[in-house]
Amino acid sequence: MYRRSVLPQFPVPPAVKRGSRTFAPSLSFTVLVVVLVAVFVRLGVWQWHRGVDVQAQWERFARGTDRLLELGNRAATEVAIYQRVSVAGVLDGAHQFLLDNRIWHGRAGYEVLTPLARVEPPVLLVDRGWVPFTGVRARLPDVTLTAAGPVTLTGRIGTLPSPGLPSGRAPPAPVAPWPKVTSYPQMGELAAALGTALSPRILLLDARSPYGYERDWQPPGLPPLRHFSYALQWWTFAALALGAWIVLSLKRRPEGPAK
Repeated sequence: MYRRSVLPQFPVPPAVKRGSRTFAPSLSFTVLVVVLVAVFVRLGVWQWHRGVDVQAQWERFARGTDRLLELGNRAATEVAIYQRVSVAGVLDGAHQFLLDNRIWHGRAGYEVLTPLARVEPPVLLVDRGWVPFTGVRARLPDVTLTAAGPVTLTGRIGTLPSPGLPSGRAPPAPVAPWPKVTSYPQMGELAAALGTALSPRILLLDARSPYGYERDWQPPGLPPLRHFSYALQWWTFAALALGAWIVLSLKRRPEGPAK
């Protein structure tokens, strides 16, 4: 006789029963998340492009020492930025600028800009490096020059430092004595103070060249990897905002009346 086997039946405890959920995002929450995701993605793209630009600058900076070019009578703008060159002229020690708010190894001080009069105009400003703050604003550091005749200098073609915020700028005062203190000036302001045309580029004096102070020139800006990491952080924020929108928009479906 055939006998059907019967499996034992176990009661299901009430805690195991799960209620279903439905996806029901609110309009205001959705708009907020869309705006946040768009902002985060845009900031990430901006940081990524910034990293690409900085990386290109750092590569140009590294290539600048491949060879030494004699500038001769050419304008500084005719060679690549950060290119290492040799240039001849006469240093004007009587009319110098002190770039304020410059930091060297955690110490406050100035960078010294000295005009170099070449055979062919315009005048080229030479950044001779960093000097420490004396501790008193009224007492400026001694940046006297001993060179009285023509000199030949070597260095990189560069640009004036730019401020993070426009409020940090302070052009040289017209009535101030020389050397004139200035903070993140524009080249036109320095030209007006000197009363002569200036090259839009400057010379970053080599560390081993004479007539200089403390200097160890580095590529401008943060390292490219820092910008790329910031981009990934912004994109992570966008993904988290999207994930939070999905999770918080899942509503528990109300259970119907028991039958």
